[in-house]
Amino acid sequence: MAIASTAGGASRAMTREEKKVIFASSLGTVFEWYDFYLYGSLAVFIGSTFFSPAIPEATRNIFALLAFAAGFLVRPFGALLFGRIGDLVGRKYT
Repeated sequence: MAIASTAGGASRAMTREEKKVIFASSLGTVFEWYDFYLYGSLAVFIGSTFFSPAIPEATRNIFALLAFAAGFLVRPFGALLFGRIGDLVGRKYT
């Protein structure tokens, strides 16, 4: 059984709602990383499809993986922008 710790040091069992939140966030993370896994696995085919055959194969693969890396580099900026939009427009205080 999962045990949660409180500020006073006493432990308590996790509620059903807390378990549901952990499960949902874990599932979202799995889907997100599966997308990156597929792209990384198919980088060889993507490089040969989108880049000229005159470019050496190793360079095509590096270019495909650099496009893959752009997702990691831009992610924090998207989180800042869309997080702010979500706070202003999407989330309402009750």
